[in-house]
Amino acid sequence: MSPNPDHRAGLRKFAHVIGALLLCLPLAVLAAGEHIEITRAELDPFEDGFAVNAQFNLGLSPDLEQALERGMSLYFVVEFELTRPRWYWFDEKSASTSMTYRLSYHALTRQYRLSTGNLQLGFPTLGEAIGVLTSLRDWRVVDRSAVHPGEQYTASVRMRLDTSQLPKPFQLNAITNREWDLQSDWRRFGFEVAK
Repeated sequence: MSPNPDHRAGLRKFAHVIGALLLCLPLAVLAAGEHIEITRAELDPFEDGFAVNAQFNLGLSPDLEQALERGMSLYFVVEFELTRPRWYWFDEKSASTSMTYRLSYHALTRQYRLSTGNLQLGFPTLGEAIGVLTSLRDWRVVDRSAVHPGEQYTASVRMRLDTSQLPKPFQLNAITNREWDLQSDWRRFGFEVAK
């Protein structure tokens, strides 16, 4: 007895649907949270040096959002390095700096707070707070005296969740749970100082 042509066509459709779902699975995992990626990064001149402008894409897992809403602060660190390649030795590190953001939720005011240094901003929604956190503008990172005109440099930027500032039980959880090990890859790009 030969298989029914309609049955074979149905199996083929089913296989195509399963294949399409498997291809979309990595995107669905990223959309669900637990990621940081850099979508844009550049180094722009200002009067005394150079500043980083960058855009990040940040997704928090439901566990991280729940921890935030229960009063735990999340600390995100943006790191920058500027190196000059040397053929005869290790690359020279011309500049290295970092900036820490504290993201918290205050149940009494029902506001999310984002702070860095002495600056603190309040937001009615988590999305708005993350929107500001992920848009880095005019962060001054390199003095003009630290670089040489006409030289080629490599600039590197990344963002990560600083698990060392979490409460101790969550630090242990961060070691074993991928949701708490949240960091982007380094975004590296060439940079030449104009003569």
